[in-house]
Amino acid sequence: MGPRISILVRSRNDGAFIGGTLRAIFAQEGVPPFEVVSCDDASTDRTPEIIAGFPRVVRLPRPEGAYLPGRVLNHMVRHSRGEIVVFNNADAVPQGNHWLRELISPLLEGRADAVYGNQLPRPGADYLVRKDNWRAFGDGGVAAKWRFFFSLATAAARRSDLLLHPFDETLRYSEDVEWAHRRQLRIVYAAAARVEHSHNYTLAELKRRFYGEGYADAAIFGSRPALWRELASAGMEILRDAGFLLTHPAGMAELPRSPARRMVQRYYHWKGGWDHDRAKRNS
Repeated sequence: MGPRISILVRSRNDGAFIGGTLRAIFAQEGVPPFEVVSCDDASTDRTPEIIAGFPRVVRLPRPEGAYLPGRVLNHMVRHSRGEIVVFNNADAVPQGNHWLRELISPLLEGRADAVYGNQLPRPGADYLVRKDNWRAFGDGGVAAKWRFFFSLATAAARRSDLLLHPFDETLRYSEDVEWAHRRQLRIVYAAAARVEHSHNYTLAELKRRFYGEGYADAAIFGSRPALWRELASAGMEILRDAGFLLTHPAGMAELPRSPARRMVQRYYHWKGGWDHDRAKRNS
């Protein structure tokens, strides 16, 4: 009998995490048979060596050409065998032995077309990063009020649907949001399906990420917020940061970093959308 579940693990220089991720995956309990498919993007650290230490992992060569997340994801889906496909980033470490069961249950029970899990901040996460993770995930109440939210860092869907509706292979960011937003889907947030996944981004990394997401959001949603709305959103987030840090005094040293962090995020999100619209007008 073949695997009912395929767990797809993308990696690039994730040597600090991938060993823990794979050990946690193989420790899962109470689930149907599964396979683990790895696709590494030319890591230069110990990531390939660590993956090789798990003989049950199916190692799939990356597709030729420049790295585009949608292209890699479609490649992995095509080479998987399970009825249900689980996506889990190499640096998203499952917590507990029932992460997989909690993640796939809404699909097995027919309650969902796609499911995404809960991303907990790492123990060494900055306090402002912890606050962002808890707002985006937590009990799901805050993100439910946002324009649209979905994350493929730990998620599941049916392989048949993924083959019928493959990921966009042109986007460099937010390919998961585009896939989930493209048509009507029953999306369920599985708060009990927990992984440890967060990043202490520098300002330069925030600039690059939010510019990319802003560019992609304009392509996905067909519109972008005005600059004043982005800056107003930054102001509100600075106030939320202050309130959060007041209740977490150990993180108060991060308060002076909040204004620059939030302004960079929102300005470059707007700039990415503006550049997308300009490119579209000039095409």
